[in-house]
Amino acid sequence: MDGALHTISRLASAPLDMTAPAPARDCRPDVRPVPGPLLDIVALTKRYRDQVALADVSFAVGAGEVVGIIGPNGAGKTTLLEAIAGVLPADGEVAWRGAPLPQSRRREVVFYLPDGIRPYDQQPVARVLKFFAAVYRRPDSAVADAIAALSLAPVLRKPVQSLSKGYARRLILALGFLAPHPVLLMDEPFDGFDLRQTRAIAQVLRRAAGEGRTLALAIHQLADAERVCDRFVLLADGRVRGCGTLAELRARVDLPDAGLEDIFLALT
Repeated sequence: MDGALHTISRLASAPLDMTAPAPARDCRPDVRPVPGPLLDIVALTKRYRDQVALADVSFAVGAGEVVGIIGPNGAGKTTLLEAIAGVLPADGEVAWRGAPLPQSRRREVVFYLPDGIRPYDQQPVARVLKFFAAVYRRPDSAVADAIAALSLAPVLRKPVQSLSKGYARRLILALGFLAPHPVLLMDEPFDGFDLRQTRAIAQVLRRAAGEGRTLALAIHQLADAERVCDRFVLLADGRVRGCGTLAELRARVDLPDAGLEDIFLALT
């Protein structure tokens, strides 16, 4: 198993071999204090012939921060995550701790969790978790913690293909937490959850950030974003329309009590 694999989809495309060697790397997130942003996105641009999917997108992400990439369907959120992760080639620059991070090296620090996939769909959940932990040399206690945090105990013996949408999403999140990468990119992490479940998952994400993990979340439900994110990147038609904390965005539109929905409408 290639130790540089950095997305669930790539890992799931390989055969599930419990004897696969694990990569020789520290499996703890690198959370050393650093001056300035941890990850800098500079003028990312992606075109498909005459269509501009991303236009000069720039923002920064700090260590231990939860940043929400906010916008409606078709705004460019998934394209942006794929470009940051290095899955999709794009013009512009991604910098890590102030130094340029080429596309070929982003898998070293970034782990991307796409929306709507079911890795190793014929395997039971417990086996998938065990395999994934073995790849990254995670201890049994880390697997147990992920199972508890995402409430996966009721489905451990079920094949992945039989999971409900909500449990499939829980499994993907668990695999993300088992990965050692300091930055997790998550596409629609609340998809498949009701209100009560969304609040519980938001607490799990906040706890991960409190322990030093940096999260960038693509979210189209604004209430969910307000619940979990420290800062917001407002995206529409592939362009950044606003960036900052809720207080900063309120000040920008001169609406001191506005929610994210009103701010987004004012800026787009």
